[in-house]
Amino acid sequence: MVDVFSEILINCPREQVSEYAANPDRAPEWYVNIKSAEWQTSKPLQVGSKIAFKANFLGRQLAYVYEVTEFSRGHKLVMRTANGPFPMETTYTWDSVGSSRTTRMTLRNKGNPAGFFTLFSPFMSLMMKRANQKDLNKVKLILEARS
Repeated sequence: MVDVFSEILINCPREQVSEYAANPDRAPEWYVNIKSAEWQTSKPLQVGSKIAFKANFLGRQLAYVYEVTEFSRGHKLVMRTANGPFPMETTYTWDSVGSSRTTRMTLRNKGNPAGFFTLFSPFMSLMMKRANQKDLNKVKLILEARS
């Protein structure tokens, strides 16, 4: 099993960070590996929403559908793959730190690699940790540049 946890402090209000990061339409802007996101259910984001993502990872093109299983606007988002080659659960949390101008954003991915990805199981956590940190750094860069 892979279980990767990353976090970052972003100098923007929690509401701004969570609104941006929880919007699937924004995912290709800040996720290094995600190339597209397509809603399979109607907006807005809520428990039961389904979003199809296309991504590249380890030189492979991936297509998978995430289903929102928990959503507390501005605080927490949990999504699980409804299908795809790498069953995964992704959790975001956002917490205000000190003043209301700083947000701690966390990103946790856990799942069981299958098929081709089992070959990389020993290295999967490290590769995902690096990718997640790049993604969080990009969110920080984008949002702090807007402030």
